[in-house]
Amino acid sequence: MSEPAFSWVSATTTHTGKVRAVNEDACLSLPRRGLWVVADGMGGHEAGDVASSMIVDSLSDVHAHDNPADFLDEVEDRLFDVNTNLYETAANAPVARTIGSTVVALLVMGHHTVVVWAGDSRAYRLRDGELKKLTIDHSQVEMMIQTGALQPAEAEKHPLANVITRAVGGTEELYLDVELREILDGDRYLLCSDGLYKDLDEAAITRCLGSGDSEAACQALLDEVLAGEANDNITAA
Repeated sequence: MSEPAFSWVSATTTHTGKVRAVNEDACLSLPRRGLWVVADGMGGHEAGDVASSMIVDSLSDVHAHDNPADFLDEVEDRLFDVNTNLYETAANAPVARTIGSTVVALLVMGHHTVVVWAGDSRAYRLRDGELKKLTIDHSQVEMMIQTGALQPAEAEKHPLANVITRAVGGTEELYLDVELREILDGDRYLLCSDGLYKDLDEAAITRCLGSGDSEAACQALLDEVLAGEANDNITAA
């Protein structure tokens, strides 16, 4: 792969939070490859953490590509393979259960980024002080919002707030959403699990994301969540 048109500085952080005994989140940072990933496992201990780790491990040695389309194809193919593995493992288990994970990945392709995701882990972009959510949650409440059955302000406290409609390993076939975006100098991107954004509103995310360098921004986001209930795992890249 040719050198990216922009230089990138990145940082990651992940934390179990105040309530959970196990961290089912996982993250990956490969600036030289132009790839960052956050995965949020589901299925309980020895299932969710395995699923998220499988995603990160699978993508940790992606090849260098001169053709951006080949880069995207490889990432997608690896996620499809993990999906098949997780789905078949769950189907053959003595007790029926789902072993899966959300995923959100940011790929750098010259003057563009591509966001790939399944589930409700999110990507944000901070540009000139303005925060924009780049992903649409694959969740039950998001479907209700899109149809007008639920107001966005009511979503977090809705009984179905934790029900996601897509995940790696959730169904026999995996469907990924893909968004292409142009990069501008000075952009800052955030990938995160729901344990971060469900405890922080967009004003807090904007403030933390704009504070200092990448390491400082990551720490500010984590500190802000841990100052609250932090009843889920927390991951940010």
